[in-house]
Amino acid sequence: MSAIINGSIDVAKLPKEKFIKGKNGSVWYNFTISVNDETRYGNNVAFMDSQTKEEREAKVAKNYLGNGKVVWTDDKIVVAEREGTGAVEIPKAKVTVDDDLPF
Repeated sequence: MSAIINGSIDVAKLPKEKFIKGKNGSVWYNFTISVNDETRYGNNVAFMDSQTKEEREAKVAKNYLGNGKVVWTDDKIVVAEREGTGAVEIPKAKVTVDDDLPF
């Protein structure tokens, strides 16, 4: 499975207490990406704050950070279409080989 997803997140919604300090001063933030077959406003990808097992079990509401859409796939994922038109499966491109090439 391969895909390219474009999206945006609202950095003001990132809970600062969930930032993780890494080696050499790097800062990390864990988030979850959900890809759906259905679209809304041309988007079928949602970015959410990652939840702990305890938060999931307690059914804590998800903190949505932003959205996006699948813009390329190797035909094993559905590509988002405009709202109301549904989603379509994109067939894998056929490649032909010319045996008369000089190399």
